Amino acid sequence: MSVIANVARFGGVSALAVALSLTSPALADDGRRFTLDIPSKPLLAALADYAAATGVQLVRTGGDRIAGRSRAVSGRFGAEEGLKAMLAGSGLIYQFTGPRTAALYPIGGVMPVQLAGEAEALDELQVTGESGAGAPGGAPGSFVVTSADIARKNPQDVRDLFGGEPGVQVGSSIPLSQKVYVRGVEETNLAVTIDGSAQNNKVFHHNATTYIDPGLLKQVRVDPGVAPADAGFGALAGSIAYETKDVADLLGHDRDGYGGIVKGWFNSNGGVFGDSVTTYGKQNGFEALGYFNWADGGRYKNGSGDKVAGTATELLSGLGKLAYESGEGHRFELNHERVHDDAIRPFRPNLGSVGRPGEPPTRDFKLDRQNTVFNYTDTSPGGWWDPKVVVAYSATKIKVPTFGVVGGVYFPDYNSAGRTSSLNGKVQNKFAFSLGDVTAGVDFRHDRARYADPNYHAIEKMTNVGFYTQARLEPIERARLSFGGRVDHQRFDGVNDNEGSEKNHTGVSANVSGEYDLIENLLTAKAGYSHVWAGIPLAENFILNPDWTYRNDTGKLRATTADNYSAGLVLKHSGFMVEGSLFKTQIENARNAKFRDAYFGPFEPGSVPGATWAPDLDTKGFEIGAGYEWETGFVRVKYAHIDVDINGRTADSDVGNYIATPVGDIVTISAVHTFVDWNVTIGGDIELAPEFDRVGRDSLTGERLKPFGAYEIVNVFAEYKPKLKYETTLRLDLKNLFDEKYSSRASYGQDFPSVTPLFEPGRSVLATATVKF
Repeated sequence: MSVIANVARFGGVSALAVALSLTSPALADDGRRFTLDIPSKPLLAALADYAAATGVQLVRTGGDRIAGRSRAVSGRFGAEEGLKAMLAGSGLIYQFTGPRTAALYPIGGVMPVQLAGEAEALDELQVTGESGAGAPGGAPGSFVVTSADIARKNPQDVRDLFGGEPGVQVGSSIPLSQKVYVRGVEETNLAVTIDGSAQNNKVFHHNATTYIDPGLLKQVRVDPGVAPADAGFGALAGSIAYETKDVADLLGHDRDGYGGIVKGWFNSNGGVFGDSVTTYGKQNGFEALGYFNWADGGRYKNGSGDKVAGTATELLSGLGKLAYESGEGHRFELNHERVHDDAIRPFRPNLGSVGRPGEPPTRDFKLDRQNTVFNYTDTSPGGWWDPKVVVAYSATKIKVPTFGVVGGVYFPDYNSAGRTSSLNGKVQNKFAFSLGDVTAGVDFRHDRARYADPNYHAIEKMTNVGFYTQARLEPIERARLSFGGRVDHQRFDGVNDNEGSEKNHTGVSANVSGEYDLIENLLTAKAGYSHVWAGIPLAENFILNPDWTYRNDTGKLRATTADNYSAGLVLKHSGFMVEGSLFKTQIENARNAKFRDAYFGPFEPGSVPGATWAPDLDTKGFEIGAGYEWETGFVRVKYAHIDVDINGRTADSDVGNYIATPVGDIVTISAVHTFVDWNVTIGGDIELAPEFDRVGRDSLTGERLKPFGAYEIVNVFAEYKPKLKYETTLRLDLKNLFDEKYSSRASYGQDFPSVTPLFEPGRSVLATATVKF
């Protein structure tokens, strides 16, 4: 994982001695335990992993450069216990100078170091992280896309961000219409947050759900299926937590100063130029960070050399953060993040065309998503005091021209706009003791979905208040257990005052997951289960209908609920890793409202109110993976098999808009190696998708749908970091090396004969240059 080791600046040994004389090792024993899985590696890299996992800041004297290797540590440790195990035999000893700060110094002057003058911060390290072997404390299948992963992938969009994870598929080739599917389930059925802010982005089914710029991200955690209670309300099929960069990630902890990053790139496919500028600084506890990204270019060509209409790049995104941290550890942070896309897009941005004579191929879409978050935390918590307060507001707006048709001729008639928003927050505290910790809190959210055009407008809204608790314990040696629950009360308000349009109701959710080391430091068994109550989800903005009936003889609004099951094994030894898991998700009353008053189809015979059509979803399958990691690289192979059924029948990509999409079989292969002496890193990834013919039938014609086509995609890259005054990275990516013409498995419409899907870019050369100063 990418970390910046936390090092305080001391003038020399005398300052360190004063600090040591005023403190006690007992400060480190606050009862909390951490999952450490750090193989023997260069000591500097191992200490960086330790700091990232525990949050402990590491202090050293002078400018001594740490050399040698660490001892391997694997299991659950207290902060002091883990550091002691790692430093065994290194020639270094430690002294905790505060609850989250440890000083390192030599034993009797014997230390494997090279003296180098004045004190300096530890170098920024790019360390291969947990994403290949699961996330600590999660159910089977949980993983983290770390800072190191993001740097390695150099993602241009969300699909690149999740590359190499076959259990997560992203539909569409342009960011404005990309949707994330976790084990086949669309992301609005997961608890999605950005910096702790809940997202309510179900605006228009042809557009993206959560449109985010990967360049501003620090990491992403994905908990498929079983999610903890403190992940938030509505975690029907798991959770996704995006985290943006902080000043400490770029400058280092406990350091005052300033800096900046300038990044420029060029993509040959479409002639796309892009630039991003990041500036940051810290002084006397005050912090500020600004990030701005701009990209502009033409349409790309698919694997057949044909330009794809509506795929030009016109992107603006940004992030601003202000923070203050007192000497006592009280930290206040305010950030605002925004993404804006204003360009000509396909008439329906997530597909090529639907074969309607005279329909324009493109129209102008304007999408704006914003996220504002206030956070309070205590960076020096003790025992039963580790509070967190979040107050946030998120909103997404889409504006698009609506066309009229006269005599088969289309003409712009009026503009339509959809807007979702969420005012949300939480207050919680983490109680730490010898067996682990317990988090308890209350959260709230007030969500609105609004559609408006010159002819009518409609609004749905809901308010939810939830009480939750989640325990993460090590009840016996070699066992880790996480369990918790939520009680939520929701008020739902429909678009009108008809019977059934208002509902007040309460539900209970519960989860449990655990792992046990069958063979210590070798084989671990994992399992998890959750039952989730999610109230009544809001409908998509662009299908809100003021004439809806929410309850009649054939249907009524019911709460959406889910049950998730998973179990797996993980084997690790000397850099080798093999893992496998089975999973199943069942969602009942997965709301999929239709604009028209009645929906006629194979899923629900007869007439069902458009506002209430709520099918049942079943996804099941397995994931397996294997890999080997060495000091300067890794190789990983992963395979996922995912089946998706709606009301007992094979799902199609149309219900995939907001419920789930067919996936089938996906294989990914990733490999990276760094030539340390040359400062050169090379790597690549492969995605294999065999033909998938487990398809359903057209709901109108009854004809069997088309199989999903097979594809094999190869991407490679080379990166060079020359030794210059400022940290410089030069990189060349070759994407879709063999110029394959294909649509990603989760892209809409491939199974419908009348639809031309949106094809991915053909061969692309991406050149990137980054300078950090």
